[in-house]
Amino acid sequence: MIRQELLNIIDLFTAQPIINFYENLFDNIDLSDIPEFIQSKLGPKGYSRHALIRAFIVMQCEHYREITSLVDFLHSNLKIAQLCGFDIMTQLPSYSVFERFIKDFDNNILKNLMKNQVQKLIGMDVITGEVLSVDSTPIKANTKFNNEKCFSKKKFCKNNPPKSDHDCKLGVHTANNEDTDKNYTFYWGYKNLIMCDTKSGLPIYEVTLTGDKADVSNLNDFLDKINTWFPLENTKIVADKGFDSRNNYNHIKDAFHAQAFIAKNKRNSKTNNNIPAGNPICEAGLAMHKDGKQYLKGYIKQKFCCPFRTSKDDSKCPCNNPKYNNGHKNRGCIKYISTGTDYRASVDETSDYFKLYYSKRTESERYNSRFKNLNLENASVRNIKSVSNLNTLGHICLLTVAIAAIAVGNQDKIRSLNGLKRVS
Repeated sequence: MIRQELLNIIDLFTAQPIINFYENLFDNIDLSDIPEFIQSKLGPKGYSRHALIRAFIVMQCEHYREITSLVDFLHSNLKIAQLCGFDIMTQLPSYSVFERFIKDFDNNILKNLMKNQVQKLIGMDVITGEVLSVDSTPIKANTKFNNEKCFSKKKFCKNNPPKSDHDCKLGVHTANNEDTDKNYTFYWGYKNLIMCDTKSGLPIYEVTLTGDKADVSNLNDFLDKINTWFPLENTKIVADKGFDSRNNYNHIKDAFHAQAFIAKNKRNSKTNNNIPAGNPICEAGLAMHKDGKQYLKGYIKQKFCCPFRTSKDDSKCPCNNPKYNNGHKNRGCIKYISTGTDYRASVDETSDYFKLYYSKRTESERYNSRFKNLNLENASVRNIKSVSNLNTLGHICLLTVAIAAIAVGNQDKIRSLNGLKRVS
């Protein structure tokens, strides 16, 4: 009898700080805008969608990658399952229930929930939106081709997609800390594009794309979606060189009257040997002379010619260049230097002003690290709908942690999930 009474005390098997943490967390996330049950005239109404959402937030907070780990945790901690909203006197949801829910649930509903959390933090004066940083983080698909021990010669061939996940695409990640000569790695999967507020280090908006989507070509649509509910006018937008293009600079300036601080991508630019005045140096080591300009759309093309262009002395060229001894009236080498006249060209990335704001891009790196710590970098599900929902829930989780930390007077823990757990 005593043993049975002990078993009935569900709080006994879960640490009180963990209970306090989830009580505080669930008190600060409002799910009232989401219908709890799907309207159906036939069959059972099923499990509460509010409870399932809270359960997936628990999965993020416990850093579980697999849904099976979440199911095991809820069975071992019935108090947490009760806090989620499940009836612990009946059978808890199985793996298939969670898997079906995360695949079929409308991601737009979760995006609205994320917006509500962001607006709460704006009301608390935590998120200001004065300086915003955008970055993307790779999400590897659940396929053997992403395993380093897979020795298939065609594992990163576009014509050989993985059979386990038909939605994922071949992507390239340019940041690589491995001890190799390459500064990039290939992977099959997705990417999460995230906009962060640099003051708070918290996310404002996100979208999940397939791995083949280039950052530079998706920035404008991404910013337009944010601007529909979070005004970007007169803000400062920071991004790395993966987002650098003339089109992106102009869109930020013209559409939002904002300032762009995007690192210049030097991949396609030539390195010229010039003197301090800007004149190029020819093969003989002589400074070339200006010889007229062409005013084209978006840039100026400056022509430079040989300093002995009109000379009749065949020995003037120190290197005896064939172009000098070609028998023409205007002899010698010709070079061109193009100078942009658009907004992108006017931004001086060597200035202290540019460096001051571009340095705030590190907040994106810090947030990406916290996001990856939720165990979302390697997907356990195998379709873009499930991956998108899990990513959005991960951002909702970290936003709710910030709100909960402020609610209990621990403002210093707004960016520390584990720290808030310890002090609960």
